[in-house]
Amino acid sequence: LSLLFGDAGFPDRFDRAAGAGFRAVEFQFPYAHDKDELSERARRAGVEVVLFNLPAGNWDKGERGIACITSRVSEFRDGVGRAIEYAKALGCTRVNCLSGIAPARVPVETLRETFVSNLRYAAGEFERERITLLVEPVNTRSVPGFYLRNSGQALAIMDEVRSANLKLQYDVFHMQIMEGDLAATIEANIGRIGHIQIADVPDR
Repeated sequence: LSLLFGDAGFPDRFDRAAGAGFRAVEFQFPYAHDKDELSERARRAGVEVVLFNLPAGNWDKGERGIACITSRVSEFRDGVGRAIEYAKALGCTRVNCLSGIAPARVPVETLRETFVSNLRYAAGEFERERITLLVEPVNTRSVPGFYLRNSGQALAIMDEVRSANLKLQYDVFHMQIMEGDLAATIEANIGRIGHIQIADVPDR
């Protein structure tokens, strides 16, 4: 809903989606809107909310997540609590984490340790609420410098986190750009994939 029905205000897009035949919706971020209003709009439209993202920093200034940034661990953890509040209000059982753009001159080991620690914390908090945490690799052509950039890296980090409550969000658009061989990757890892997004390459 963040990308469709752009001629309507965000809360009105639930009705527009239902009118177009959709039974479920996802969106990037709900936090600029009252959670109870969005819940009522979704309920009234009869659509299920299946996914949204954790707070990801200042999107308008180019930030694309903060989960790998050591100096913002406290902000990340506050965002987990906020996302849980919205997910519970909206009846949403999946929340996605964006790693963020890797800061310059930070050792790769530090980035990984911070990301793994944040995912481990978030996975535990979400598990208590029966909400699945997802993690999404993003292509570096659209988002230069994005830390989590392919499925192999994502799966290795998931192994390190060691949580059954952490799944892969597999975005076909991003992964076709970064690695291709989509069907084989999906087939090999379907048990660890919690959500799939589809758009054409190169122009969505």
